Amino acid sequence: MTAPDATSSAVASAPAPSWRDSLAVYLQPRVLIVLFLGFSSGLPLALSGSTLLVWMAEAGVDLGTIGLFALVGTPYTLKFLWAPLVDALHVPFFTHAFGRRRGWLVFSQLLLIGAILLLALTDPARSPLLVALGALLVATMSSTQDIVVDAFRVESLPESEQAAGMAAYVAAYRIGMLVSTAGALFIVTGFEAVVPRGAAWMWGYVVMAAMVLIGTVTALAATEPAQSARAEAVTRDDGALTRVFHAALGAFSEFLQRKEAWTALAFVVLFKFTDAFSGNMTVPFVIDIGFTRNDYAVIVKGVGIIATLAGGFAGGFVARRYSLATSLWIGGIVQAMSNLSFSWLALVGVNEWALTLAITSDNFCNAIGTVIFVAYLSALCQNPLHTATQYALLTALAAVGRTYLSSGAGYLAKETGWPMFFAISVLAAIPSLMLLAYLQKRGHFEALGPVRV
Repeated sequence: MTAPDATSSAVASAPAPSWRDSLAVYLQPRVLIVLFLGFSSGLPLALSGSTLLVWMAEAGVDLGTIGLFALVGTPYTLKFLWAPLVDALHVPFFTHAFGRRRGWLVFSQLLLIGAILLLALTDPARSPLLVALGALLVATMSSTQDIVVDAFRVESLPESEQAAGMAAYVAAYRIGMLVSTAGALFIVTGFEAVVPRGAAWMWGYVVMAAMVLIGTVTALAATEPAQSARAEAVTRDDGALTRVFHAALGAFSEFLQRKEAWTALAFVVLFKFTDAFSGNMTVPFVIDIGFTRNDYAVIVKGVGIIATLAGGFAGGFVARRYSLATSLWIGGIVQAMSNLSFSWLALVGVNEWALTLAITSDNFCNAIGTVIFVAYLSALCQNPLHTATQYALLTALAAVGRTYLSSGAGYLAKETGWPMFFAISVLAAIPSLMLLAYLQKRGHFEALGPVRV
């Protein structure tokens, strides 16, 4: 499905929406469905990550072992490998009862609940291997849910609601993460008043497993996307292996047949590079100039979350009001320029108001860029026969810049100092903006048509 205002002609002929119209669209039933699914997607992430690490640290697990647990996040990077199964295979009973996308949604969420409960029953002090297995299962089921939710969102929202849906999804995803980090820790603290610490952690994870039911109820209340239903009708007579093969191969071949496909892929890799390049060094920078980790945590989990939510909704407004190309220009520039707030902080020094302003600016601007970038990725996934596979591939490709290209940021910061480092990180946006100009000149964005089977 094309992103909002994907063609310049559509923008020219339609009046720009007002703030009132933009806010009203968030109350549309389909957007609310996507919002609750976003919460369900964000909730499990920390349960196999930062929250689990706190549990392990309190249990006295060796630091070396704790460090290795970063590897349990691998399924989020490799989820494109089994995305064709989600696109092509039927889940016994679930697909027949609920449909192609909703069946997989309910199925993956029930497995996710089971995986979280299994993790809750483990003991980090006595059996770290079982904890690793449980965490890996949680990450696998969580990433599978993400695959289905992404496909459902792209296929279910009409063009007029795509921007609002993406903003609502990103905001709710962040809220889900907050619930499974700060919220989970508060719940565990509450349980510690009546049961031993180990049991408190177990019941805290049980509560988190129960909260996944919010997504399950949402999936049951939703309706199967019409585009997915038509895609299902097209492949009804094909065998399972044939459908998997076509989903996997079609996701590649259909995309690569497009004009400027390789340039578009390079743009996907580089668009969030400036954000990742500076973001990887934010925590070391804040600690290095004299703030405590508590100062950083309070501001990031408080003001930072609010700024992220506000930026997400602002990004949705921008994506709905302007063409996709113009929105990408706005998102690309503001997320790059926000890095200068940390250069200013490095010159000011230890000042809580300055840190608050820098974190607010960075989170707000990066959220705008994220929502608009999601709009672009969604616009690239035009065929519901392999929406899940194509979107998973694109997000995995986008992670290249975040994970690998930015890995040398620490060496640059060491050589240049903090003020200059963050100023240089602004320049990391130039390659993506050059590609954006090239794609716009070549008519890439006007060529992004509606979803078709």
